[in-house]
Amino acid sequence: MKKRRMFETMVVALGLCSLVACTNKSANATSTENATTENQSNVKEDKAMVYSKKYTNADFYKDGKFQQDVAMEAMKDMFAFYGVPFTDLMAKDMWVTDFGLGDFEHVGMGGIFWVNDPEYGYFAHAIYLLPGQMIPEHAHMKTKYPAKHESWMVEKGWVYNCSEIGDPTNNMPEIPATHGPIKSVNCTVQKVGDVLRLKKLESFHFMMAGPEGAIVDEWACYHDNDGLRFTNSKAAL
Repeated sequence: MKKRRMFETMVVALGLCSLVACTNKSANATSTENATTENQSNVKEDKAMVYSKKYTNADFYKDGKFQQDVAMEAMKDMFAFYGVPFTDLMAKDMWVTDFGLGDFEHVGMGGIFWVNDPEYGYFAHAIYLLPGQMIPEHAHMKTKYPAKHESWMVEKGWVYNCSEIGDPTNNMPEIPATHGPIKSVNCTVQKVGDVLRLKKLESFHFMMAGPEGAIVDEWACYHDNDGLRFTNSKAAL
């Protein structure tokens, strides 16, 4: 009788263990499925998250005057999205400009010259472009310094990099009316990590951000502002 009771107790215990094990497996499977679904959802959200235009000329101008503080806030908003820290040096030396054309939404930029050394002849520059923003078409002519040669690498977003050198391409961006005619009709879509060089000394060229805005590194020989020539004679830096 005693042995029978012990046997029955063992059977019940084994049954309970099996039930617990099955329950745990089911819970673990459900947890794994939920985690996988959540991860897939996060990946989709990350892919869907792209920077987009938030500011217009209605924000950038007041009574016809360019509001540099608002333009700087627009740049900071883009930096925050792309995870770019706004450093003390940037707060001190970064600038924004509409090149005097009164259309910062479409023709303008932010930037900082990290180095511009006439003695050793080198230059390092960060270019900041809001969505759809264009740097006016320009060239760098020889002065008492050599004509500026430059290279660019996209860090964030993407740009149209356009040159007067080369055959016309069929991917031309729409040029803002405030800019006027251009010479540079050979355009390359330059993406993150792509490096392009100025095709020829003293050749005209321009850059325009795609709809996500862009952050671009530039390296060059010394930048002499006296050698800067814009296609639009009203533009100035």
